[in-house]
Amino acid sequence: MNSAKQVALLALLGISIYVTLSSVYTVNEVEQIIITQFGKPVGEPVTTAGLKLKVPFIQQVNPIDKRVLEWDGSPSDMPTKDKLYISVDLFARWRITDPLQYFLRLRDERSAQSRLDDILGSEIRNAVAKHELIEIIRTTKDRVPLRDALLAESDIDVGSLVPIQKGRKLVEEEIFAAAADKVRVFGIELLDIRFKRINYNASVRPKIYDRMISERRQIAERFLSEGNGEAARIRGNRVRELNKIQSEAYREVEEIRGLADAKATEIYASAYNRNAQSREFYEFTRTMQAYRTIIAENTTLVLSTESDLFKYLKGMDPDGN
Repeated sequence: MNSAKQVALLALLGISIYVTLSSVYTVNEVEQIIITQFGKPVGEPVTTAGLKLKVPFIQQVNPIDKRVLEWDGSPSDMPTKDKLYISVDLFARWRITDPLQYFLRLRDERSAQSRLDDILGSEIRNAVAKHELIEIIRTTKDRVPLRDALLAESDIDVGSLVPIQKGRKLVEEEIFAAAADKVRVFGIELLDIRFKRINYNASVRPKIYDRMISERRQIAERFLSEGNGEAARIRGNRVRELNKIQSEAYREVEEIRGLADAKATEIYASAYNRNAQSREFYEFTRTMQAYRTIIAENTTLVLSTESDLFKYLKGMDPDGN
């Protein structure tokens, strides 16, 4: 009899412990709880950490993460407004702000990730299709392209880039604004979305590279042409300066020579104009110098008998006597 009572007491104690454990649950700091009864939510979501009570057996605990969660999209090919296919890879951050709505519509994180794939993928595709490639590639609309910076100091006009109205940052904000409203109905708050990688599609990559090479070749040819023009201008200036220097030097030489001749003439005049004999001697020496200049071997002269040059020749002996 005592043994039966002991067994009954132990069984009752075990049942009590089991019921107590079934009615108690804990909530940690990184989760929030939805209590369901026969599969339907009851009461308000439990968002504070600690030890909580529920109806045993018929109520179930459904934990929901309240940390910032990650969405990492798969790279996908999509066309831009200018019909260039690019491979776009994005990521986003989100969290659950309305656990009840989230539980009713999605139940778990896998369903939420699938729905985010649909919504964010659609908005990304729409945004990319509405913008030129340059809008998605460039970070902001205020940065000056490197090519424009190189050509800013010259008048070279090598094509024109598509004007940047927004830039990648504003495109991201557009995607964020459109997607945030759509995911809010699921009890989800979209915190941020960013382009992770943008690559040219393999089919259009050669065309892009060819266009880049062509533009750079045009720039190189224009700079080469401008350099040749500048070189020709420098050479022309050099020749002009050289001619100017030579002309001025020749003028100075002639002036010096004229002054020297005048001075020599003055010296000769003062030296040989003292009396009749000095003048006659000067006339004789100058005539001899003239003979040496104008008479060479086999030279024939036709002179008048009254010529000053002839008066010294007519008295000469042909035999040298």
